[in-house]
Amino acid sequence: MLSKRSAVEPFRAMDVMSAAFALERQGRSIIHMEVGEPGAPTPRVVREAAMAAIASGRVRYTEALGTPALRARIATHYAERYGVAVSPERVVVATGSSAAFNLAFLAFFDPGDRIGMPTPGYPAYRNILAALGLEVVEIPTGPETRWAVTPEMLAEIQRDRPLKGLIVASPANPSGTMIQPPALKALVESCDALGIRLIMDEIYHGLVYGGETATALAFTEQAVVVNSFSKYYCMTGWRVGWMVVPQPAVRAIECIAQNLSISVNSLSQTAALAAFDAVDELELVKAGYAANRELLLRRLPEAGLDDVLPVDGAFYIYANVRKFTNDSMDFARRMLTEAGVATTPGLDFDPARGAGYIRLSFAGTTPEMDEAVTRIAGWIGR
Repeated sequence: MLSKRSAVEPFRAMDVMSAAFALERQGRSIIHMEVGEPGAPTPRVVREAAMAAIASGRVRYTEALGTPALRARIATHYAERYGVAVSPERVVVATGSSAAFNLAFLAFFDPGDRIGMPTPGYPAYRNILAALGLEVVEIPTGPETRWAVTPEMLAEIQRDRPLKGLIVASPANPSGTMIQPPALKALVESCDALGIRLIMDEIYHGLVYGGETATALAFTEQAVVVNSFSKYYCMTGWRVGWMVVPQPAVRAIECIAQNLSISVNSLSQTAALAAFDAVDELELVKAGYAANRELLLRRLPEAGLDDVLPVDGAFYIYANVRKFTNDSMDFARRMLTEAGVATTPGLDFDPARGAGYIRLSFAGTTPEMDEAVTRIAGWIGR
């Protein structure tokens, strides 16, 4: 007999990827736009650092919070990029952002606590929270607020049944929409005033295509800020990320981490330390994403997908497909099998409205993106 908490919804993007791989094994040509994974390889300097570490023969446990060198370098990163002073003692290295979210949820929330998240939003938040016995409060967003939660929304919720926490991503997944610094400051200050613990997902920082990028740490020390080496640094499979937490929470998080995983593997931490020296290579990768973004925003309307959310950052386009279907699961399945283009149905990101949307990742090569739009246009036009 399985536990009730094991009844977690699937991450449909991964199911689509499995179906796409199955078609490829049959000899089909598939263009992958379903999973948010950089198409570029891990930077050369990172690979060289990892190979040197392997050659040394010392791949061992580290401190549960991460190696002192990596924690210090991450703290320096905040000073360099944002002009924000962060103590290395507040930095926690984790097995990707996924583990960081688990650590944060366990450290700050108790079963039954109400945690808000905007919709559309990343489904793993909802699924992990549910598995931990927390109540998910979905906050519908729309174009009138640029698809972002506002202080007014929070105040209204707090008057009814208060939230204990709020999870927000900027740039967001699935939309790529960025919360501009003044709006972010207002949201952070509202959370602090209302006693809501803000969990800020900043894993797509570095992948913004215009405007100013601010971290929540510029406005408060009470938020938990999560980031990762997966997206900008092209290190998904290395499974290493980090978070910056309020100082009083460090010891509790350390104890949880000690018991859950002992430590992040030292090889990935060595590689991550080198990633900060790969900016030139990574900016070339980002330029490729920018070219893909421009191509898709220009050509998708020609294919019939002319209603998309603001694409400020990340590498996603969230497109309205209601004029074609009321079942994005079936739409994505048919696009995969009939056109050879893998996309993610919007139900992953918005249970209430997602049947009318799909997400397309543009993290692949520009020729792949060009061919994908040609296939989609031909398929829709049949």
